[in-house]
Amino acid sequence: MTRKVRRFSGGVYDLGLHVVWCPKYRRPVLGGRVAERLDELIRAKADERRWEIIALEVMPDRVHLFVKHDPKSSASYVANQFKGFTSRVLREEFPHLKSRMPTLWSSSYFAASVGAVSAATVEKYINTQWERPGKKDKEARG
Repeated sequence: MTRKVRRFSGGVYDLGLHVVWCPKYRRPVLGGRVAERLDELIRAKADERRWEIIALEVMPDRVHLFVKHDPKSSASYVANQFKGFTSRVLREEFPHLKSRMPTLWSSSYFAASVGAVSAATVEKYINTQWERPGKKDKEARG
């Protein structure tokens, strides 16, 4: 992966985050149409904010996202933009998500800046989540 820097009036930057978040109680509710719609919504929010998604994997009980963001957006802001927007829309479109859980997402998340490991390593990790021992086939997630 080649390094792609962006410029703004105050400097040059290349900021990447690996963000992971889970449904409340880690329930496996992110399958089938919900997973497809969640993927669309995350990409729409990234486009709106002009962030670049490098890798995205929606699993039944968690979301892994590697996103490049602007220097004015903190890790908590990035995570909460995705969580808040997707929760509101998914709960409107899929009523079973309202009836089964008080909120869609757990209040916590994991965020790590990409730098201690290479961006390529994070991207490979996210893209191989379904190959890990004990994981069900990606095609059977519906």
